[in-house]
Amino acid sequence: MIMNNLERSCGAIVFTRKEGRPLFVIVREMAGAYSFPKGHMEGNETEEETARREIFEETGLRPRFLPGFTQQDEYDLAERPGFRKRVTYFLAEFEGGTLAPRPGEIREILLLPYEQALTYFEHESTRRILAAANDFLTVVHPV
Repeated sequence: MIMNNLERSCGAIVFTRKEGRPLFVIVREMAGAYSFPKGHMEGNETEEETARREIFEETGLRPRFLPGFTQQDEYDLAERPGFRKRVTYFLAEFEGGTLAPRPGEIREILLLPYEQALTYFEHESTRRILAAANDFLTVVHPV
């Protein structure tokens, strides 16, 4: 959804727990960048509806959203001068299911522990959002 030169997208930091430790879903886009599952808002979708749809489309997962966590990232779009993108992220947990990258959009899906996942991100803001999610899981929703 684009409003006043602001493009809005939504997604989530998706994770599962293995041996009491969170493992995070990292998607590698066709262009090669690593990110969280996310995408553009469509029609009258709420932010959470957009995030749910995009997670399923990009990964094949239908995770459970954890209440009390949201983060935003906002940046200029290099390919569209004068436009900014704002992405709202939720935190969502999955149990079971098969990770299925969307053909033509997602090159691969990684499932990584926090320390390793941090090393895949190019932008400091993405690392900040992952750190906030990891802190939330450690303090608010520990195993």
